[in-house]
Amino acid sequence: MYPEELVKPMRDELINAGFDALYTAEDVDTALTKEGTTLVMVNSVCGCAAGTARPGAIASLGADKKPSHLTTVFAGVEKESTQKAREYMIPFPPSSPAIALFKDGNLVHMLERHHIEGRSAQMIAQNLAQAYEDFC
Repeated sequence: MYPEELVKPMRDELINAGFDALYTAEDVDTALTKEGTTLVMVNSVCGCAAGTARPGAIASLGADKKPSHLTTVFAGVEKESTQKAREYMIPFPPSSPAIALFKDGNLVHMLERHHIEGRSAQMIAQNLAQAYEDFC
């Protein structure tokens, strides 16, 4: 478990961009069973989360189309909500950071850590913008 002082700025970066933090399994169930599209950012303390995943997810919101709902769980911190979110992401293995797009509760697009590492925030934003164009 990471100290709150360490993770708060990383969580707040997404919250300040309009993401809702999900803390419990019930929060995740409620969020992922809503109609429309829901983006789930699996936040992380790793460098690729700070360097590209969070900035890419935030930058993607400038696209013409965007998800109806923005949410985040924090791997290694909010274990209950992260585990529940990962259940919705099966068959993909646990990955953090990760970014998943759901439409009407169904997983339609997934960026795992290996899709994030080594890519710029702009590349991630473009990938997500294309997914929004296809599904939102």
